[in-house]
Amino acid sequence: MKKTFIIASITALLMCSCASQFNVIYKYGDNDMKYEYAKEAFANGKYQQASTLLQELVTLKKGSDEAQEALYLLAMAQYSNLDYEAASETFKKYTTSYPRGHFVEPAYFYVGQSLYQSSPEPRLDQSPTNGAITAYQQFMDLFPDSRLRPQAQERLYELTDKLIQKEFLSAQLYYNLGGYFGNINSNDESNYNASIITAQNTLKNYPYCSLREDFMLLIMKSKFQLAENSSDEKRVDRYRDAEDECYGFINEFPDSKNVELAEKYIARCKKVIKD
Repeated sequence: MKKTFIIASITALLMCSCASQFNVIYKYGDNDMKYEYAKEAFANGKYQQASTLLQELVTLKKGSDEAQEALYLLAMAQYSNLDYEAASETFKKYTTSYPRGHFVEPAYFYVGQSLYQSSPEPRLDQSPTNGAITAYQQFMDLFPDSRLRPQAQERLYELTDKLIQKEFLSAQLYYNLGGYFGNINSNDESNYNASIITAQNTLKNYPYCSLREDFMLLIMKSKFQLAENSSDEKRVDRYRDAEDECYGFINEFPDSKNVELAEKYIARCKKVIKD
């Protein structure tokens, strides 16, 4: 009698607004009713409602036939609700909890997607970017024939470009600082030297990147400025190094708009070395 009354009350309350329906289900519904409502809420784009219900249900459904579906649906609700940090962790939880599950392939993919969505602009810390790259690579290794592979590959290139942009900004910042701290005659501490090392390491790791000419130009300019501001004992050697760098730049980019600058540097280097 009591159960019949509760069901009748819930039915009556469900005829109210959507928000009221959710509150009734959340407070008084049984697990099956909550799960069906969560799926319906997700289908209708009410991702916060779905997520709220599923947070509780993933534990209560554990061991049942619906357990893995509930966990995957929770991750998708979080992702769709733009809660990318939570989504990435829930997708990871699915891959470890159900390594042979029905949704394991898209779950691995969406670990990368969630971190991709969290990836900040190049100037900021790129931990999410590195995490996304690792996740996409793992996905492609595990599912080489997946229909999602082309999208993962495209995202991978985009994220790698972002890491390269960050390195370029760092190298450029060192160059712009120049001898600001008055340490220009130190091989280990000069900002120009830091610019050279940052640019060279990036080209070593990404030899065919789209910013190759920009990095090479920065190296050339840094070496020339390092020579220009050197002490007498290091000056000639640094001008020789700068001259070699200029010739290398011209050989690799003969049509560059910066060839004239390289030739100007060469003339200056030759003059100093000759004198």
